[in-house]
Amino acid sequence: MSAAVKSASLGPSVETGLTSLIAAEILRRDGPNELPQERQRGTLRIILDAVREPMLQLLLAAGIIYLFIGNLVEALILLAFALLNVAMVVVQEGRTERALAALKDLTSLHAIVIRDGARQRIAASLLVTGDLIVLNEGDRVPADARLLVMTDLSCDESLLTGESLPVSKIATAESLAQTRPGGDASANVWSGTLVLSGTGQALVTATGAHTEIGQIGKSLNTVKSAPTPLQIQTRKLVRVFATLGIGSSVLLAVVYGFRYGSWVDGVLAGITLAMATLPQEFPLVLAVFLVLGAWRMSQSKVLTRRSAAIEALGAVTVLCTDKTGTLTMNRMSVAEMIVAGASYPVPQTSEPDLPEKFHPLVEYAILASRLELFDPMERAFSELGQRFLIQTEHLHSDWSLRHAYKLQPDLLAMSQVWQAHDGVGFTVAAKGAPEAVAALCKLAGPEIETIRRDIAAMAASGLRVLGVARAEYSGAGWPADQNGFDFQFVGLLGLSDPLRPEVPAAVAACIGAGIRVVMITGDHPATALAIARQAGMTSEEVLTGSELADMDDASFREHLAHTNVFARIMPEQKLRLVQAFAAGGEVVAMTGDGVNDAPSLKAAHIGVAMGGRGTDVAREAAALVLLDDNFASLVTAVRLGRRIDDNLRKAIGYILAVHVPIAGMSLIPVLFGWALVLGPIHVVFLELIIDPVSFIVFEAEPEEPGIMSRPPRKADAALFDAPLLLHGLLQGAVVLAASLGIFVLGVHDAHGEEVSRSMVFITLVLGNLGLILTNRSTTISALRVLMRPNKALAVVVVTTLAALTLSISLPWLRSIFGFAPLTMPQLGEAAGAALVCVIINDLIGWVWRCVIAARVSPAGTNKVPTSAEAQHRAELSG
Repeated sequence: MSAAVKSASLGPSVETGLTSLIAAEILRRDGPNELPQERQRGTLRIILDAVREPMLQLLLAAGIIYLFIGNLVEALILLAFALLNVAMVVVQEGRTERALAALKDLTSLHAIVIRDGARQRIAASLLVTGDLIVLNEGDRVPADARLLVMTDLSCDESLLTGESLPVSKIATAESLAQTRPGGDASANVWSGTLVLSGTGQALVTATGAHTEIGQIGKSLNTVKSAPTPLQIQTRKLVRVFATLGIGSSVLLAVVYGFRYGSWVDGVLAGITLAMATLPQEFPLVLAVFLVLGAWRMSQSKVLTRRSAAIEALGAVTVLCTDKTGTLTMNRMSVAEMIVAGASYPVPQTSEPDLPEKFHPLVEYAILASRLELFDPMERAFSELGQRFLIQTEHLHSDWSLRHAYKLQPDLLAMSQVWQAHDGVGFTVAAKGAPEAVAALCKLAGPEIETIRRDIAAMAASGLRVLGVARAEYSGAGWPADQNGFDFQFVGLLGLSDPLRPEVPAAVAACIGAGIRVVMITGDHPATALAIARQAGMTSEEVLTGSELADMDDASFREHLAHTNVFARIMPEQKLRLVQAFAAGGEVVAMTGDGVNDAPSLKAAHIGVAMGGRGTDVAREAAALVLLDDNFASLVTAVRLGRRIDDNLRKAIGYILAVHVPIAGMSLIPVLFGWALVLGPIHVVFLELIIDPVSFIVFEAEPEEPGIMSRPPRKADAALFDAPLLLHGLLQGAVVLAASLGIFVLGVHDAHGEEVSRSMVFITLVLGNLGLILTNRSTTISALRVLMRPNKALAVVVVTTLAALTLSISLPWLRSIFGFAPLTMPQLGEAAGAALVCVIINDLIGWVWRCVIAARVSPAGTNKVPTSAEAQHRAELSG
């Protein structure tokens, strides 16, 4: 397929673009290039949202009732607690909003603009009318514009027209009448549409709300995403506990009213139970963990575009990665050249003269490269020419590009047709995969065999090998494809791209974590295998794209089981690989950077786009974006995903556990005709501990030891599974049993009701702190976890103990809480009961860890555990 190079006459102002001063003035006049969007929530909005929360409404209702029955002090205390609750929500929500704003800045669209005669990469929001922008394949058009220069440029305008067919473009220097999207042979490109092929330069004609997409009121930000599996699980959990909590609260109020004749006390008892059982923390914890988890990932150069990716990271079993720029540095340099069997290792430091016979090889490699040097290989050719050919006749800055042929799936080569300034005929330069270039040259068998040996030797050294060819042409029209030229083979170029130094350790971490690493590249098989070995990857064979195309599904599945290196793979074949891995039960993370990678990125459980060299199309199809294009960053994301999984489970287990004794001590005394132990004021005190612990303390917990030495979570396993729920409820039952025992001891005192309430409250508060300890780790004991620092926890513990001490020491606070002075033995009994709870729950945790370890590799089977499974079992049982 050929591509015509078209341009319009450009004036000096267009060649240099706007000046920065003029652009700044237009930006002040017209405003930023942004569509109307929902504003970030301010403090007032956060406060209003907090007031709508059921917990706060119950608190206010209890305060109103106390005010109605004349208990002004308790009403004011509850109001103060309500204000404190709102303040905590404002602080936490503000933190979340700031994290979201930071992520939004990272995801904002960028554009390449020519200003002051130089190319600049700026935020698309800073574009103004009159700017000259550069468009490349895979870009999302940042503003409405008119093409001035283009090479085979076509766009997907389905966002505006609903029509998915590519729309071809033309270039013009003339100002056009107002046109609409859709239809071929238009010079207009529209904001929000995608460049499917080609390159071009365009003059911005409209920005922001004045663009076509702004005028018709469409915005991608208004699209509502479907709930993630984790959100669905959380909602189910909330519905179950909310139904039980509300039902039991209403029933308690009715029973109390009929049994004791005091409906006001019955309503207060019902409100207390509702406050103790409503799981308002669950959705908030999920939201905070996912937002702050995404923010933490962004600090490690990984941008999260979809929260479902965070959930899936802990279950990833296969990481499919490309080679160039992800495993390697993407810093190409020509290391070796071969012409007619003669090899020339390119020196990297000294500057000797390049032998004359290698001059044409560099010359035609440059002529076969695009004018816009974005590709690292083409930049390497240009740098080589500037280094060795600057004083020769082999550089042709005055030649004109007349025609171009793109790389095709069935022909991995590209050609460009040039004409000298005063020339009559045309010169054609081609480069690409050596076997494709050799085919273009129609070489005989012996010549091809010689070239194959040279390719194998270069590729075995880890070099990326390209072939170069040349042709002369004087025909009237352009051939339909590259085979229409009479090419002559010029030589081979071997490019080195060193492995990133951190990659071997990252690959080793994946293998230790039970994650399979698969390389999928368009490179030569020998080059791919050499880089794979340097990275520490093992593969019984290398499967090429041509071999893959000839395989049936059964044979393909057989090879897939033991092949970790795939070479000469076309983008559409990546999709087949991803689908095959997924069909085999694997959870797949897939990297990609091109327009044609978008289907495979969408098909993968976690699509991973490149933030540096990736196209906008790939980034928008992906769930994660590697801001530094580094494989090690992806492995860091897996590590962070596992940490988020762990901490979220800890928080949910803690929330379940801590609500059991609070709900039990609100309900059981009423059912047995005892005095009310807990009122709204006691529950809200405990909630003020629970909320920051579940939101902040567990979110800030460091990763578990050996987090990358255990197998991935099973894909079909619920994050909030039955063992987790049972473990949480069992821990809570232990604290409830201790609280009931302390209550029975306290009622024998002369001030039985106040003393028992005081002792029970101390046990509940200290038991709450004990539950934090026993839930902080899933692999080590509570005693060992005390040695692990957590600043947020230290603040919570100190504040809680200080508040508890004041509430039982100061007479006026004791009267508000309904407490009585306690003797030292009574204090010891209450605190001792909480300590016993910690010991028992720690033993329960040990048993639970042993059960989990047994589930990792069940007894009675012949399965040999992987290294990850074996180490994980040892850590859990230890």
